[in-house]
Amino acid sequence: MKIIISGGNGRFAKELIKQNTTHEILALSKEEMDITNLESIDSALSKHNPDIFIHAAALSRPMNVHDIYPDKGISLNIIGTSNCVISCIKHNVKIVYISTDYVYPGEDGNYSELDSLYPVNKYGWSKLGGECAVMMYDNSLILRMAMVEYPFPHQKAFVDLYKSSIWHIDAAKVLYKLIDKGVKGIYNVGEERKSMFDFVFQKDFSILKETKNITLEKTPNDISMNIKKLKLTLNDTTI
Repeated sequence: MKIIISGGNGRFAKELIKQNTTHEILALSKEEMDITNLESIDSALSKHNPDIFIHAAALSRPMNVHDIYPDKGISLNIIGTSNCVISCIKHNVKIVYISTDYVYPGEDGNYSELDSLYPVNKYGWSKLGGECAVMMYDNSLILRMAMVEYPFPHQKAFVDLYKSSIWHIDAAKVLYKLIDKGVKGIYNVGEERKSMFDFVFQKDFSILKETKNITLEKTPNDISMNIKKLKLTLNDTTI
């Protein structure tokens, strides 16, 4: 299949390129395809005629940028995603939307794809706004990812923030498996529930062994996801 990836200069897009062994991949930078400009997206899809559009472009970190500049989050994550969906509808292209576990309330954990949503911060709201647009298009796949950059870029990690974290290098592998299966709808993508400290410590002991862990100053404290649907679809109990 021919696949276009938005946010082509991002770390996840680069990892998707690195791990690809089957598909024809085009990772487009903002200069090549500006998601805030519908005509720019239409032009790229007309030119390349892809089968799948992986929408990885987003304003994400630092998360407090959405508190400081909410207009940027709206423009990129909500309007930009809506533009991508509109263009995919026009060109009959399947869209795969990289969402986040932060769309969940973050109180009880073990959230399934059918649970109620109440984002924990403005970043989560911006990604949920994008989900709303994607859900209007049947030929779509939404991946709520608890993705963590590897190697871990910090020397400290929360001991009381529980997530279903997955390294971005492993998330790329899962994405390709789901694409190859042709699934649609919504999937939680992560691994088993762990504190952020335990998740990083297990893989990156050398980074954390000489530093102190830190605690949250406010909720949420459990954004862990139920990944049963993912395991059943991939027939993989090791996730």
